[in-house]
Amino acid sequence: MKTNHLFYPLLASAIISSSTGCGQKKPDPNKADVIENDAGQTVKLPPPYQTKGVRNYSKVIGWPKGKTPVAPAGFTVDLFADSLDNPRNIYVAPNGDIFVSQANTEMGAVKRVGAKIIGAAASQKLGKSANSIILIRDTNGDGIPDLRTVFLDGLNQPYGMVILNNFFYVANTDGILRFTYKPGQTKITEPGVPLLSLPAGGYNNHWTRNLKTHNGKLYVAVGSGTNIAEHGSENEIRRANILEVTPDGSAERIFASGLRNPVGMDFQPLTNRLYTVVNERDNLGDDLVPDYLTHVKDGGFYGWPYAYFGPHEDPSFKGPKKPELVKSTIEPDVALGSHTASLGLAFYTGNQFPARYQQGTFIGQHGSWNRSKLAGYKVVFVPFENDKPGKPEDFLTGFISNIDKKEVFGRPVGIAVAKDGSLLVADDAGNKIWRVSAK
Repeated sequence: MKTNHLFYPLLASAIISSSTGCGQKKPDPNKADVIENDAGQTVKLPPPYQTKGVRNYSKVIGWPKGKTPVAPAGFTVDLFADSLDNPRNIYVAPNGDIFVSQANTEMGAVKRVGAKIIGAAASQKLGKSANSIILIRDTNGDGIPDLRTVFLDGLNQPYGMVILNNFFYVANTDGILRFTYKPGQTKITEPGVPLLSLPAGGYNNHWTRNLKTHNGKLYVAVGSGTNIAEHGSENEIRRANILEVTPDGSAERIFASGLRNPVGMDFQPLTNRLYTVVNERDNLGDDLVPDYLTHVKDGGFYGWPYAYFGPHEDPSFKGPKKPELVKSTIEPDVALGSHTASLGLAFYTGNQFPARYQQGTFIGQHGSWNRSKLAGYKVVFVPFENDKPGKPEDFLTGFISNIDKKEVFGRPVGIAVAKDGSLLVADDAGNKIWRVSAK
């Protein structure tokens, strides 16, 4: 199996990591900006390099027995599933079955030594990936699973899942597979049919491939191969995009581009607009560039690698300049904080939560590594009113144990709404799924 790499340097560069930030350009006050957006936010964009780029990895210590994340008053948080193997994404089938994709970045022994030196190995699993999908079923609806089994294995870093027309689709890092499926089926043993190859070779920073369906089409999120195209444009073909294809994998087209790492995707229930959360670029400073939530315009360009958060030219991009693309960059809807690693996204479509949560969206923030103080490590909620998003607010916290020691209990990522209206949150570092229900 082809090993895929994150942003981690090899052992040699790990040894000199303390020099990160040396040689960066001095702040340019003319490049500071303040944006008042339609979500009611005042988004402050400091000059690039106002602070040095840092590596500041968290240390996962695990959850003490009986301890859970913290939700607002009126909600209960329970452990729904434990002892998983790096659960990343959750998909709820129309019949209520819950599918969990398990995968992680794989590193060889030498690279793991380098990751250990710089602290990255303490923040996430870097060994052999489970490469499987787990089926969890709560038959009587009491919030306690009574079936848990391996539904599908032998995959290649699976993430996105969807059921359409009696087929089960899986987005591996290197392509989409289609399997024959019947509702209620508990295991797939037949090989899948390859429908669409996806870029995964060479330097493969962002390996997750999410998958959604709408109006008989499939939408595939493919992140960039690098931070800022530093390995050349030849490594970025068909990347940093959301692709649209038909269910047989044909008629591929780029639906939207310039999205550095669009992992979470979902359709807003009232407008049927596609939204995504995007992980923005690193090494421009503590508070640059904000991750964001945005609606995805057909044919829209969102900046990467030339610009960020609207038409703000990125001085760290060393390739050919394209001022016309900088000028055309769409400003995203909601800022989610810099380096928060906003990955999971699910609009609330249930009836269990209070009315203010209806049609709003929940976002799983996996947490920072490129900021001097930890950021993210929580689930935020973005309310929607008159089909417009508002300011994000904390919803599920308590993942950070000791911010000064950089210790965390776990890291939230994928999010889904269960058939009973509860919220399911994958915690890959904690190897758990949390269930949030209204009292």
